[in-house]
Amino acid sequence: MLLKNKNAIITGSNRGIGKAMLIAFAQNGANIWAHSRKESPEFTELINTVSKDYNVQIWPIYFDLTNYAEMKNSVKQINEYKKTVDILVNNAGIMNNSLFQMTTKDILYNQFEINFFSIFTFTQYISKFMVRQNSGSIINIASIAALDGFDGQSVYGATKSAIIAMTRSISNELSLNGIRVNTIAPGIIDTDLINVMSKEVIEKNIANTALKRLGKPFEVANTAVFLASEYSSYITGQVIRVDGGRL
Repeated sequence: MLLKNKNAIITGSNRGIGKAMLIAFAQNGANIWAHSRKESPEFTELINTVSKDYNVQIWPIYFDLTNYAEMKNSVKQINEYKKTVDILVNNAGIMNNSLFQMTTKDILYNQFEINFFSIFTFTQYISKFMVRQNSGSIINIASIAALDGFDGQSVYGATKSAIIAMTRSISNELSLNGIRVNTIAPGIIDTDLINVMSKEVIEKNIANTALKRLGKPFEVANTAVFLASEYSSYITGQVIRVDGGRL
C-alpha cells in the first residue's frame, strides 16, 4: 500500500473525482479527513463503508468553500487530532459555462471565490501543519481548460490557470520545508460536472482524444495517489495532464 499510515485531507470527497480519491487513498492505506459542504446520510454511509472495507480511519469535516469561518473551524478540528497532515488534495470546485460576452460579475466572482480564493486560503492553513513537520504533498486539481482553452470556459479556465500559477510559485517556496506541490489537469471525465455540456460538445471532446473515450474518476484518483506517494518524491511544481491524449 503506497500511503500506509499517511494522513490525507481530500476536499469535495462526497462525489465524482473526490469520491474516487476517497476510495483510492483508503485502498492504499491512508487515513482521511473527508470534506463535504454539508452532512448527509449518503456521505456518512460512504465514509463508514470505506473505512470498514479498507480498515482506515476517516474523519468527516464540513464547510462551505465560501464560508471562511466554517473553514477555520474545520482546521481547528484537524489540529485537535494531534496527527501529522501528510497530504492535501484540493479537489472541490465548480464549473459554470458561459460565453465571454454573457458572463456577469456574479459568475466571475463566484467561480473565483470557490475555485481559487478558498483553495488559496485553505492551503495556507494546512501548509502550516506541513511546515512544522517539514514534509508533505499538496495536490491541486485544475483542468485542461486552463491549458487549451474552450468556448464558454473563459472564467472556469482562468480559475484553473490561477491554480496552476499558485502551484508553481508555492512549490518553490514550500520546497524549503520538504513540501511538494503539484497539479493534475483532467480532461473530460465522466462525472456529473459534464452535465453542463451538451451531447454534441461531449462527443466532440471524445473525438479529440487519442483514446476516444471519457476519462474515469479513478484514473484521476490513481494519479493523485502516485503524487501523494514516495514514488513521486522528486516531482514538484508540475502539471500532470490526465486527458486521454488530447489531440
